[in-house]
Amino acid sequence: MDSRPTKLDYYADMRSLVSESTVVSFLKGGDDGRSALILESTIFHPQGGGQPADTGFITVGDGEAKFAVEDVRSRDGIVYHYGHVENLVGDGVVEFETGKAVHLHVDESRRKLNSRLHSAGHLLDMCMKNVGLGLEPGKGYHFPDGPFVEYKGVIPPSEISNKQKELETEANALISKGGKVSIAVLPYDEALEQCGGFLPDYIPKVRSSYTTTIATAAFCSDIFLHC
Repeated sequence: MDSRPTKLDYYADMRSLVSESTVVSFLKGGDDGRSALILESTIFHPQGGGQPADTGFITVGDGEAKFAVEDVRSRDGIVYHYGHVENLVGDGVVEFETGKAVHLHVDESRRKLNSRLHSAGHLLDMCMKNVGLGLEPGKGYHFPDGPFVEYKGVIPPSEISNKQKELETEANALISKGGKVSIAVLPYDEALEQCGGFLPDYIPKVRSSYTTTIATAAFCSDIFLHC
């Protein structure tokens, strides 16, 4: 199997829901019955960062074969699109052969929900800071079945009820005010400055950083390597 990393087109255009790519490998169904498609590039965002994967479908040719994408994972830089083949024609031979051009279609409602839930987690981070709770965020779970963010530290029991009300008030105020979401690829030092002097340890100083800034404050919600 080709070990080249998958080109992540969603970094270039996070709003793109349709694109084209080329098949690298097609791995037929395993014990769970799901197959996997590996492409040269993808707009499907894999599960990660506490956020579920995109879903949708991939077609080949004029639609004679359709691959329903049910899950997306990234391992060692390679993105695996998991699912099953639909709409087979002729003798039922799978048409997802290496080198074939394919069309990618991301489920828009799923993408928007994932984005809103993830953004809500970072909105909570802003609110925690604004109400005086300078606790370091830990695990974030941005799935629709019960999203949450864990923080490292202790809030005195006597303050919990009041802080909950303050957080709700602050969140509603920020939502009502609205805020601009911007995306940029920046040199390390500039990204460091815009993110308040902090970047995660996994960002090497020799790489550029891909940052997402929410609202008018210099608040960095997501930081990725941009190679």
